[in-house]
Amino acid sequence: MLPTYPFAGRTYAYDPAAPLDISLPLAPGDDQVNCFWAEPVQFDTIRVGSFLGSVALGGSTNYQRVHVTPHGNGTHTECYGHISPDPAITLNQCLRRFLFVARLVSVAPSSQPNGDLVVMLADVQAALMAQPDRALPEALVLRTLPNEAAKRHRHYSGTNPTYIEPALAEWLAEYNIQHLLLDLPSVDREEDAGQLLAHHAFWQYPARPRREATITELIFVPDEVEDGLYLLNIQITSLELDASPSKPVLYRLNLPAEG
Repeated sequence: MLPTYPFAGRTYAYDPAAPLDISLPLAPGDDQVNCFWAEPVQFDTIRVGSFLGSVALGGSTNYQRVHVTPHGNGTHTECYGHISPDPAITLNQCLRRFLFVARLVSVAPSSQPNGDLVVMLADVQAALMAQPDRALPEALVLRTLPNEAAKRHRHYSGTNPTYIEPALAEWLAEYNIQHLLLDLPSVDREEDAGQLLAHHAFWQYPARPRREATITELIFVPDEVEDGLYLLNIQITSLELDASPSKPVLYRLNLPAEG
């Protein structure tokens, strides 16, 4: 019998043995996704006295230090501490649940008069309304089109990548969609004079901070994963920071529940 999960007055079944990992891995080297001028991920072998933390080099165990910038290297999840001066507002304190009903939609950004590519509110609303079950989810997963495999390795710094319309972030907050996941380096323009309009709109900061809301950036959703309803598991490390490397995993939700 498959486990079930309730949503919008219905009971859905999902297969825990069929996870769909939509994270990008962290690995050293220049061929990994990178943004906001972050240094590449580094793995350094620890050497202490006669101890060498590499079995390949003759040590007894592998023992390495990791250098990573969560906002610039790979898939990461962030809380409103990202735009707050309070160091006590950390993702580890804000994200206390880890399973959510999510809707995956695919949307092409629109070209603006200044040449920017922007994901527009109207297009996301149309994609959501095209789904058989129009109930709004707890989480929204945005896959931008075209869905190029190069997203897995792209260096975004200085390229003015696609971002979302602030009105979209405002709408998500208004309808209490708590978690936004997207395959872009940021919800805001790469260089916007520090306004961060979409960040502020989504978290309703500083007027009414949405403490439990999160944004996950630099995901990658393969083409074979169809638009629709999923159970989302957001996995993070327990860092007391505003952001953490993360591993969002989807499980397809199906009706009726079988078994």
